[in-house]
Amino acid sequence: MVTRSKAGAFKPNSKYALVCDSLLEPTCISQAHKDPHWRMSSDDEINALLRNGTWLLVPYNSSMNVIGCKWVFRIKRNPDGTIACRKSRLVAKGYNQQEGIDYSETFSPVVKPCTIRLIFTLALSSNWPIHQLDVKNAFLHGELQ
Repeated sequence: MVTRSKAGAFKPNSKYALVCDSLLEPTCISQAHKDPHWRMSSDDEINALLRNGTWLLVPYNSSMNVIGCKWVFRIKRNPDGTIACRKSRLVAKGYNQQEGIDYSETFSPVVKPCTIRLIFTLALSSNWPIHQLDVKNAFLHGELQ
């Protein structure tokens, strides 16, 4: 059997190069701000959160359970492996919350795969147009009862 090294091919094979690309995703905001692409992505996330009125700053009280947050960075790729976009998300560390103290109700809009298949079947049989939508960030805007 002729291997790549026996054939004199020492250049890395490009189809295996994507395995190492996860190193391009920063693990903290200080790493992300060194790259202008990641800085723009995180700025877009902060601006969207401010524009949507996601949170309200209140004076600190010693009886409050302050919930921290963490930045999460991901690279979204095209089918050919090129970078489509960089996604930055500011995520609350909700595991620190206590029911009845920090919150009394929860709401999580989740669609089951069988529901998605049903909607696609209806759309296909009725000749409805289908469009893909990329939501930058989604938050419930309303009061839960």
